[in-house]
Parts: sequence; structure tokens; C-alpha cells
Amino acid sequence: MAAAIQQNVATGRRKRAVARVFLRSGKGTITVNNRPFENYFVSEASRMLVRSPLLATEMADKFDVLILADGGGPQGQAGAARMGIARALTEFNAELRGKLKSLGFLTRDAREHERKKYGQKGARKRFQFSKR
Repeated sequence: MAAAIQQNVATGRRKRAVARVFLRSGKGTITVNNRPFENYFVSEASRMLVRSPLLATEMADKFDVLILADGGGPQGQAGAARMGIARALTEFNAELRGKLKSLGFLTRDAREHERKKYGQKGARKRFQFSKR
């Protein structure tokens, strides 16, 4: 029987996005939804956002990261992935928690997506008012 893979699993959330993160020992490759990291997160800003917990703890070349992102947009998914990676790193080594918490990687951004209301164009925007 094959040996079980040693991995740390964590979930990150932001806006409507949810990211399940699997941290496995490896060379530092990041895969998102079975696609290469560079092809999934097109902007450099979102790529840096995802990599930031690994770079802060100097673990970028020690783990292979598999991210399963769902819901939301690219920026929300990047924020969710960042939180998931930070949580998985604290599960791997509890001593990293202080550094990750001080940088704000473990704090859940409570700003949630507001739903569209009936009789309106969006969550806050209304249709144009006509007096006559």
C-alpha cells in the first residue's frame, strides 16, 4: 500500500471566495485549480498577495502548494488563498503564528459582498428617478 502524503490543509475566505489550501513538502510549485500559478492569477499584484505568507516565513522553496479556489473574483480568491496558506503554515509550525498574525495574514477581512436588493439596480444604486 502506498504511503500517505504528509500535508497540511487549511481554508481561507474573502468576500464570496473560498480557497482550500494543501501544503505538501516539495520544491515550491504553486498550482491553482489544476492550472499553473502564473496562468491562473494573471496580475503580478495578486501573485504577490498569494506568495506573501511563504516569503514572510522564508518557506517559499520548502512546500508545494495546491489551491482549490471557488467563488468570487480573482482578487477575492487571491486574498482567500493568502489566508489559507497562512493558516496551513501555522498548522505546520505553531511558532510562525506570531509573525503571520503581526503581518495581518491570519485576520479574516469581515467586509462581505452585499446582495442586490429588489426594486434597485444594485446593492445601493437605484434606478433613475423621474418626477414627470
